[in-house]
Amino acid sequence: MAVNPANPEQSTGQESLRIPVVAEQLAVGTRTVDTGRGVRVHKTVVEQPVTIDEALGHDEVNVRHVAVDRIVAPDEVPATRYEGDTLVVPVLEEVLVVERRVRIKEELHITRVRHERQHQETVVLKAEQVNVERFDESGIPPLK
Repeated sequence: MAVNPANPEQSTGQESLRIPVVAEQLAVGTRTVDTGRGVRVHKTVVEQPVTIDEALGHDEVNVRHVAVDRIVAPDEVPATRYEGDTLVVPVLEEVLVVERRVRIKEELHITRVRHERQHQETVVLKAEQVNVERFDESGIPPLK
């Protein structure tokens, strides 16, 4: 029976057909699932001796006292100086005379002598090694 659009309660003798509209909806999420699998990690320390061979150096200082015994004017006092590889350090002393004079009592001649010698020594170095073992759900490690 059809419905008259001017008067919906009045039927025209034809029947109306109703079609429902349907829509699907999807909800997505995550969850944690225990699969029963696991891993076992083995870590070991390995020591390995290593020989080192290095040149070691050391300095030796020779000090020699050299008598000078010379009078100098106060404005002529010599400074510390190098003569080749030797450091010369003047040692001063004031002496009383009728007037005051500066006399070089001695000089220190300092020479550096370098010595080298070969040195060998065995030292132990450590390194870690890791082995990872996996398990299936039964707890038994898989065959290799």
